[in-house]
Amino acid sequence: MAKLLFLFALLGIGAGVYYVLSCGGDRTPPKMDPEEWWGPKELKGRVDKTVKPFKVKFEESMIKDLRQRIKNHRPFVPPLEGVGFEYGFNTDQLDTWLNYWADKYNFAEREKFLNQFPQFTTNIQGLDIHFIRVKPQVPAGVKVLPLLITHGWPGSVREFYEAIPLLTKQTPGYDFVFEVIAPSIPGYGFSDAAVRPGLGLPQTAVIFKNLMNRLGHKKFYVQGGDWGAAISATLATLFPDDILGHHSNMLFTQNKCAQMMVFFGAYFPSFVVESHLASRLYPLADFFAYALEEFGYFHLQATKPDTVGVGLTDSPAGLLAYILEKFSTWTNIEFKKAKDGNLGFRFTKDQLIDNLMFYWVPNKITTSMRFYAENYSRKIMELELDEIKTPVPTWAYQAKNELFYQSPRILRTKYPNLINVTVTEDGGHFLAFELPKELTADIFKAVKAFQEFNAKKVKTEL
Repeated sequence: MAKLLFLFALLGIGAGVYYVLSCGGDRTPPKMDPEEWWGPKELKGRVDKTVKPFKVKFEESMIKDLRQRIKNHRPFVPPLEGVGFEYGFNTDQLDTWLNYWADKYNFAEREKFLNQFPQFTTNIQGLDIHFIRVKPQVPAGVKVLPLLITHGWPGSVREFYEAIPLLTKQTPGYDFVFEVIAPSIPGYGFSDAAVRPGLGLPQTAVIFKNLMNRLGHKKFYVQGGDWGAAISATLATLFPDDILGHHSNMLFTQNKCAQMMVFFGAYFPSFVVESHLASRLYPLADFFAYALEEFGYFHLQATKPDTVGVGLTDSPAGLLAYILEKFSTWTNIEFKKAKDGNLGFRFTKDQLIDNLMFYWVPNKITTSMRFYAENYSRKIMELELDEIKTPVPTWAYQAKNELFYQSPRILRTKYPNLINVTVTEDGGHFLAFELPKELTADIFKAVKAFQEFNAKKVKTEL
């Protein structure tokens, strides 16, 4: 009997190894409606599609209302003795932040700062989409390549302000720079939100593809982190002929093969991950404990975003605590042990409050959180986009303190043309904000490799 059980175990392991190695067959991307309408029905067919200049504006009435709300908050419940950010944002730290926002954050100067790059809006599929567009002036012989770079939650296009000058400046060793297009996701910042359910990752990918086409770019490169990473991956999945290269600082896949590989690696880690990186993935018990402790927000936003949004829309103190807590723990989980969350480790108060303004001024916290609910709806999940391999050349930047880690072997179950993985011992989730020099240097390296890959592909096809 024991021999029979051993035989069955071997057969099970063998079947699992075979499945992991084969990782299923190829699937065709679904056809998306390129004109699906997300705005008010009565405006369909009557929308101005021109590209219009846009400026961030802090109205005096908004500033006055914000200051009143900040100064008239109820007394905060004091934190427990001896805790940092383990229970969330330490309320002993709130008054320092709120007083700065109300009295020291120079609204006029910050408005000018936020308007330093050309910004625009254009109506796509019923929604006014806000975006930054920086087109560098270059000498003869230097190419300008289109790069769509996308933010996530609870970030905004503000994350890219330190990186944009580096991406648009000629760099030694490269004969190209980037025309940077950085849009606000629908329902974020100064982009309109959908008026009906259903606008998730694939629909956003369609909108952004239409945006790039309207700006004159049939083919382009993509980059992103957080939801921006997922949007970039979706673009590479749905439109592989249009995406020249895909750089991500949170490359991740949840296909069935990857999931099986992760669990198989719990018993045979060397099959899945290099030994010196195994601690980023295993033991799985540590990851599940981390997920249970830190991802309560995800479940709330994926199920009841409108309920959560009421308090955050009404209270700047609530919005600040909710968002800045993520900028602490997602930069480094160990920061939760500090009373101030070590928020000053990589960010200034002005930087973080700038980002808050992209939620407060246009009243977008609720609609930004709805993006979670849309992407975990049955309609979106049934598309099984992670099961579709993409031939687009891909490059991953894996920061030490990113929320997730997957080894190249896992990632290649979806990205067979994973050209390189940059593994670092620094950095967290908000990489463009934290380490703009390091990220932009990696993007340049990746795009040079994408060009070489695409050139070889063309020669092979000929």
